[in-house]
Amino acid sequence: MASWISDGSRRREMKIHIFFLLVWLASTLQAVKVSPLIEKISDHKDFKKLLRTRTNVLVLYTKSGSSGDSQLKLLSDVSQVVKGQGTIAWVNCGDSEGRKLCKKVKVDPSSKSSGAELLHYKDGTFHIEYSRPATFKSMVAFLKDPTGAPLWEDNREAKDVVHVESEKDFRKLLKREERPVLMMFYAPWCGVCKRMQPIFQQAATETKGKYVLAGMNVHPAEFDGLKQEYDVKGYPTFCYFQKGKFLHHYENYGATAKDIIDWIKNPQPPQPKAPEVPWSETESPVFHLTDDSFDGFLEEHPSALVMFYAPWCGHCKKMKPEYDEAAETLNKDKHSPGVLAAVDTTIHKAVGERFKISGFPTVKYFQKGEDTYTLPHLRNKDKIIEFLQNPQPPPPPEQSWEDTPSSVSHLGLEDFREALKKKKHALVMFYAPWCPHCKNAVPHFTTAADLFKEDRKIAYAAVDCTRGQNHELCKQEGVEGYPTFNYYNYGKFPERYNGDRGEAGFIGFMRSLRGRDQEKVGKKKEEL
Repeated sequence: MASWISDGSRRREMKIHIFFLLVWLASTLQAVKVSPLIEKISDHKDFKKLLRTRTNVLVLYTKSGSSGDSQLKLLSDVSQVVKGQGTIAWVNCGDSEGRKLCKKVKVDPSSKSSGAELLHYKDGTFHIEYSRPATFKSMVAFLKDPTGAPLWEDNREAKDVVHVESEKDFRKLLKREERPVLMMFYAPWCGVCKRMQPIFQQAATETKGKYVLAGMNVHPAEFDGLKQEYDVKGYPTFCYFQKGKFLHHYENYGATAKDIIDWIKNPQPPQPKAPEVPWSETESPVFHLTDDSFDGFLEEHPSALVMFYAPWCGHCKKMKPEYDEAAETLNKDKHSPGVLAAVDTTIHKAVGERFKISGFPTVKYFQKGEDTYTLPHLRNKDKIIEFLQNPQPPPPPEQSWEDTPSSVSHLGLEDFREALKKKKHALVMFYAPWCPHCKNAVPHFTTAADLFKEDRKIAYAAVDCTRGQNHELCKQEGVEGYPTFNYYNYGKFPERYNGDRGEAGFIGFMRSLRGRDQEKVGKKKEEL
């Protein structure tokens, strides 16, 4: 009898254990439904194969099977949208095999407060740590273009701009908002939009509470109806609304934040569309084209040089007389090798958008109607005529500093801290490729770096603040102008270098630091 009772108790106890085990399994499975599109990796060989066969991989490393639940749920949704464009993988560093893999690739998600780390691999090698917002939209945008600029709404400085995602949200904004609204319709790739965004952001911050400045990416085809409704023929297009009603377009593409603020305080309809400086076909030998006449003109003229310009553009104004003189010379020649034409893309936006014109002036050569060459070096009469007489591809772009062999270490957000921690003395030049003062300093900085290349404790490094996420790094390091030179001691910032920007200055600064080191060593020896 006692044996029967104990057997029965054991069965009941076993049933209870099984019940709770099933409940735990059910809750675990229900907690996160991982998409089959997310590749679970635990073996190092499989990991290497993944990087070898895929060019765009985002890997989530977690310290345990459950620490990445929220990320896995989000990434499962992301994986559906980026299928065929990017790959998402998961490594659980908590299990035995995953732990070995994480050690080999030197990743420790337990050091993160979230217990998870997201790293991106491009073309088989590590590219960057994912540091953008952990949102569906941001992650999708990143995986579709890992080297592209972050979404405008991800920029902290754009926090006062209202970012509109859908037509439904756009209609809601107009319906509920009592304050005037200035809407910037834009496309992510548009150069003029990128140039105007920080200006628009500043205006939004300075008018916060009184006016609403909003932005909306309307490039996708789903917004074609909206673009037609508000006459969006190019990017950016600014529309001003009061109590939900559209009143005016704002058309000052060379505006400052103050210009925008002054205009919304007293909004006026745009002036008749005329160039700032008259430049019409009747007054110059250049053919002036429109959206409607562009294609027909190219059919009639098999060899044509076209200047895409904006009336406010200083470089365009400087080039106009040279362009006119070249056209006049060519028109007198009975056997002219080609013709010159111009398009004001602030008026004829469709043709500017078609050829993705993002800077002014842009000079393109069309042969038998085909866009053959873009020619940034053609700026004066002689070069224009010389080109048309013998059309040749433009010279290759100037090699970037980063691509030029030297002893300067070129760093970015992903490796900046680690690289500097290993060096006792590091002088870092924060720069922009277009900055003339930076260009002047580069050869002197490079010479100084070459002189100390054998010294393992010394580094001369550079950061291109215009590249990728380096803008955020430069902001963190207090860079407000170019070039900025910071000195670091084992990764810590003690001082800014404000000395001479020639070889003597850069070399002398480093020698003075080495001199201090030798003095300290000498004092220690004396003490001993």
